[in-house]
Amino acid sequence: MHHFLPYAWFQGKCVPFEDAKVSIATHALHYGTAAFGGMRAIPDPLDSSYMLLFRAERHAKRLSQSAKLLLTELSESTVMEALNLMIVSNRPTRPIYLRPFVYTSDLGIAPRLHNIETDFLIYGLELGDYLSPDGVSCRISSWTRQEDRSLPLRGKISGAYIVSSLAKTEAVLSGFDEALLLNTRGKVSEASGMNLFIVRDNELITPGVDQDILEGITRASVIELANDIGINVIERPIDKTELFIADEVFLTGTAAKITPVRKIETTNLDGDRPIMNKLRSKLISITEGRESSYEKWITRIKF
Repeated sequence: MHHFLPYAWFQGKCVPFEDAKVSIATHALHYGTAAFGGMRAIPDPLDSSYMLLFRAERHAKRLSQSAKLLLTELSESTVMEALNLMIVSNRPTRPIYLRPFVYTSDLGIAPRLHNIETDFLIYGLELGDYLSPDGVSCRISSWTRQEDRSLPLRGKISGAYIVSSLAKTEAVLSGFDEALLLNTRGKVSEASGMNLFIVRDNELITPGVDQDILEGITRASVIELANDIGINVIERPIDKTELFIADEVFLTGTAAKITPVRKIETTNLDGDRPIMNKLRSKLISITEGRESSYEKWITRIKF
């Protein structure tokens, strides 16, 4: 059972969650013409009258770019303002996940992005761990990650998530927790809603943005952190075989945070994961507002 926050941002103001409703004829519902973001916020461990949002500006920028891919305008300041008002209205006391969403709100048919109304909403829910922090088992999906030439993968376009949904369910129904998708060139792309990293010979390797990945914000944060603490990061194509012989494999995402992969197909990946653990504890420390050198990644909202 999801505990939704009592207030949502809808049609330009904060309204009770139950009152934020769309029509069954909403264009985006039929054609996937929408884009979303996912953000986490936690009460400040030192002062619970503040909420700490992780990389809110970066999320607002990506949502604004996603809107552009849907041929509509949504400014970063509009997103930040709405987030602020929403947090203040809800006064959350637990860690939350926020879902900003830009969509074609027109009522009608014909797939198009011109001469159409769009709107922007946000709702939130309480969320602990999305994937087990102890690690997940993964299978190689029979579904292939889409290509950027046929779908704008630089944005979180909601229609793109049909493949994620098929891959995730296929994985779970066949006894695994999560799916890893290969791209059309047969290289490892990403999981159903997370980016992937492997460690080989003390180097951190992740598929580059040319591998049809989503440009993940947690991914970018992990790369920057690794560089800062002197871990060599390489962005390059990853072959399927490498997954089985890697020293460490882990997934990153707003919902997943940093999650170890303990098994891929029939191969167990048992190891100490020193690099992942170092990055994970650093990231937790930053999100809790305990790292002054990364203060720029935290937005503090006071009730």
